[in-house]
Amino acid sequence: MKTNFLALLILLLLVMTNQANAQTYVIQTTKGDITVKLYDKTPLHQANFEQLVEKQAYDSVLFHRVIQNFMIQTGDLSTRTTPVNFEESSETIPAEFVTEYIHKKGALAAARTGDFVNPERRSSPTQFYIVEGEPCDEATLDGLAAQAGRTYTPEEKEIYMTLGGTPFLDGGYTVFGEVTGGLDVVETIGHVQTAPGDRPVEDIRILSIKKL
Repeated sequence: MKTNFLALLILLLLVMTNQANAQTYVIQTTKGDITVKLYDKTPLHQANFEQLVEKQAYDSVLFHRVIQNFMIQTGDLSTRTTPVNFEESSETIPAEFVTEYIHKKGALAAARTGDFVNPERRSSPTQFYIVEGEPCDEATLDGLAAQAGRTYTPEEKEIYMTLGGTPFLDGGYTVFGEVTGGLDVVETIGHVQTAPGDRPVEDIRILSIKKL
């Protein structure tokens, strides 16, 4: 575990010295391409994602959980068509909550286990989701903000009331990037037919992820 964490820290240093080339990725899926950029203020998640992409860990992984008007989730390496050719880490990633990174439509965030077994809200080492969500009215936003002890800026409110998202997840899951292209592909995946357990009836896979 210590070795894995040391490797992550080393990769983090490399990412921080080469920020311009490490920010943008294209997630090629069987439904089309999704372009994402990673945020600077979540360096541990950024470094971890880069490490997995370099290892081609996500190649052939399923979108195994899809909930319409909520999110699409992927990253379970056990759903690959072939086993990984490296030692898979089970070490979770410390939460990196940044107030300005909200769960707007298109947000890229790390999945995790529930608070009961994970009170520190540490992130899964591999699984992530992309928010689809839906618009939210101002009264609901104010109520959620009051419960969370936070305040939304006028700009953030406008985003949630027009573009939409899942504001009830803010402060609970690490948002570490956002979709910059292919939001229509996210919507397409988000509206496929699913079976019990929210798994798509049709297999939808990541073909590869490429750094731009």
